[in-house]
Amino acid sequence: MPEESVRPLERGLAVLRALAAADRARAGDLVRATGLARSTVDRVVATLARLGYVRESGQELQLTPRLMELGNAYLAASGLTGEVAARTARLADELDESVSLAVPDGDGVRFVTQAARRRAMSVAFRIGDLLPAERCAPGALFAAEWDETGWAAWHARVAADPDGHAFPALPPGPAPRVPDLADRVTHSRAAGWALDDQLIEPGLIATAVPVRDAAGRVRYALSAVSHTSRHTAQGLAELVLPRLREEAAHLEALPTAPSPYEKGELTPDQTQTQPQTQTQTLETADAKAELGPGFLQSLARGLAVLRALGRARGDGLPLTAIAEATGLPRATARRCLHTLELEGYAAHDGRLYRPLPRILELGYPGLSRLGFAEIAEPHLRELTGRVHQSASVTVLDGTDILYVARAATVRVMSVYITLGTRFPAHPTAMGRVLLAGLPERDRARLLAAEPPKALTRHTVTDPAELRRILDRAAADGYATADEELEEGLRSVAVPLKGADGRVVAALNVAQHAGTAPLSETVEALLPALRETAAAIETDLHTAARFNAVRMP
Repeated sequence: MPEESVRPLERGLAVLRALAAADRARAGDLVRATGLARSTVDRVVATLARLGYVRESGQELQLTPRLMELGNAYLAASGLTGEVAARTARLADELDESVSLAVPDGDGVRFVTQAARRRAMSVAFRIGDLLPAERCAPGALFAAEWDETGWAAWHARVAADPDGHAFPALPPGPAPRVPDLADRVTHSRAAGWALDDQLIEPGLIATAVPVRDAAGRVRYALSAVSHTSRHTAQGLAELVLPRLREEAAHLEALPTAPSPYEKGELTPDQTQTQPQTQTQTLETADAKAELGPGFLQSLARGLAVLRALGRARGDGLPLTAIAEATGLPRATARRCLHTLELEGYAAHDGRLYRPLPRILELGYPGLSRLGFAEIAEPHLRELTGRVHQSASVTVLDGTDILYVARAATVRVMSVYITLGTRFPAHPTAMGRVLLAGLPERDRARLLAAEPPKALTRHTVTDPAELRRILDRAAADGYATADEELEEGLRSVAVPLKGADGRVVAALNVAQHAGTAPLSETVEALLPALRETAAAIETDLHTAARFNAVRMP
C-alpha cells in the first residue's frame, strides 16, 4: 500500500507557494489561489507565523527572510559553499559581466548563485529563479543527459505551455522563436559549451560551460551573461570561454564537503545532537500549547524534516539520521519525507534521502532581493510599537553615521530624522557602537581624522575620555549619548553584527531626556534593543548565507 501523505504539510507548502507568487497577500487571496477552506488557510498562516516564516501586517501577509533557511538547506546539501559563491563574484568582477551557477530542475534550469553587474542593462535573475531549458544556455548542457522519459516530459510541457507561463522569471510577452533544443544539444556535446543568443529576450546573450561531478555528470552550468550592446553572442563566447573553462576545472577539483554522518562525526545514536533536538521539540510543544488547534504540528514537523535535509551531502541521509536530527519517530519522519517527495522537494535512492532544487521556489527568489534596510525595517516597526519611541539603524560612513532605516512614532515631542541624514559619529550612541566595533588602528585613524568637537555643553571632547567610552561600549555591547548631540536628546544603541561577528550597523532608540536618570532609560530600553538586534541578525545571517545582501 502507498504511504499516507501528511495533508497539513501539503497544504502548508501550497500556501507558501501562493505567497511566494504574490509577494504579499491577504488570507482571502490565498483561499482563491489554493482552493483551501478559509479555516484551513488561517491555521496554516498561524503556524507559519509562529515558526517565523510569515509576518502579519494588518490584513496583509508577507514571507520573512527566515523562510530562506529552507532554500539554504538545499543549497548546503548540494555542495554549494561560501568559497564557490565568492569565486563566482570574483569571476564576475574579472570579466566585468554577470556570472551565475545553475542546476537542472526537471526540464528547467534553476539558479543557485548569481553575481550581477550593476548597469542600466543588467541581469535581474536571482537565486532560485527557474528558466525553461530551451530558452537559456545551461539548458542545452543539462538536456544532453536526459533519457527518453526526460525528453517526453519536456515535449509535453512545451506543448501545454508554449509561451512559458509556468516560469515567472521569464519576461512577459510571447516566447521568441528559438532554435530546436535537440540541435543545440548536439552542438553543445561537440563543442563542450552552449550559447544563448537572445533566447530569453532581445539583447540578452550568454555562454555556459559544464561543471561535472566525480562521475562525469553535469553538476552545474557556469554562465557569463551580457548584452548585445556590449558584445555579439559569438564575441562573448570567444572572450569568456577560456576563463569559464579554467574556473569550471577549479570548481570540479574542489572537495565536496561530506555530511557529518558520512565523516563519522555524528551517528544516529550520538547524544551530542540531543540538546538541539530537545530544544526543537520544546519549541513545537510550546507553540501547540499556545495556539492549540490553530497550530498544525504536522506542518511544523514536515518543515523540520526539510531543514534537516540540509545535512545531506553526496548521495543523501538515511531515515535514521533524519529522525535523529528532528527528534521525530521514524514513522513520522518517513511520512513527512514521502509527502516532500510527492511535492517534488525531496528524492531518495534506496535508503538515502536528499533535497531537490524545487525547494528554492518557496520564496527564495523574492526574498533574495531584499537589501539590508528592507530586512531591518519590519523589526524596527515592532520595536517602535513596543517601546513607543522612534528607532533607527545607521552605518558608519567615514567619520559620520548615515541613517539607512527608521521607524518613527507620532508624539507631541518626537525626534525628526529622515533616511540619509548624517551626524558626527563621536557624540552619538550609534556612532560609538560603530566606532567601538572597529579594529583599534582604524578607530584611532578616524578619531584623528576629525577631532571631537563640542556640539552641546555635554559633548565629550577629551580624546582620552572618548577612548574610554568606546572601550566600555565594546565591552558592554551597548553605548549611550545623553544630550551630547543636541540638548534634551538621549539615545541608547546596540551593534548589529554580520555572520563573521563584525559590527556592520547600529540600532538605537532615541527619546527626550526628560528628568529620569540615564540608568533608568538604559534599563527600560536595552532588553528590547538587544532582542530586536538578535532578530535582525538572525534574518540577516539567514539571508546572507548563500546570497549577497545589498548593504547601504
